[in-house]
Amino acid sequence: MKVKFLRLSETAKIPEYAHPTDSGMDLFSDEEIIIPARGYKLVHTGVSVILPANTEGQVRSKSGLALKFGLQVLNSPGTIDTNYRGEIGVILNNVSDTDYVVQKGQKIAQLVICPFYTCEIEETDTLDETDRNTGGFGSTGLK
Repeated sequence: MKVKFLRLSETAKIPEYAHPTDSGMDLFSDEEIIIPARGYKLVHTGVSVILPANTEGQVRSKSGLALKFGLQVLNSPGTIDTNYRGEIGVILNNVSDTDYVVQKGQKIAQLVICPFYTCEIEETDTLDETDRNTGGFGSTGLK
């Protein structure tokens, strides 16, 4: 499957896989920006994408940034719809007590391409019974 990216600036880096078997390709910052302590900012990547039909792009956190610096994708996973042609932006959230400087060209998130289904929506008056039924939010215990 091919995914086409458009470079929107001369300095933008096209996403790439670090390893051939990775599920997520790295997204790179196209700017230097400070993510304030306990704050968040939109980080520009300088690229846009043409996704294959019936797929979405899921923007996810980089585990190393989360563990070492408290940086995470705020709306993780962020969704890129098939028909979106604007710049890919990453909302980085800093949960630490220290400002973080994102460098231009730095890996900031990962992009996973996933299939999806568009469903026919139908209203109903009843739902079928299951063994779980309405149990949720810890109903099976937290241990």
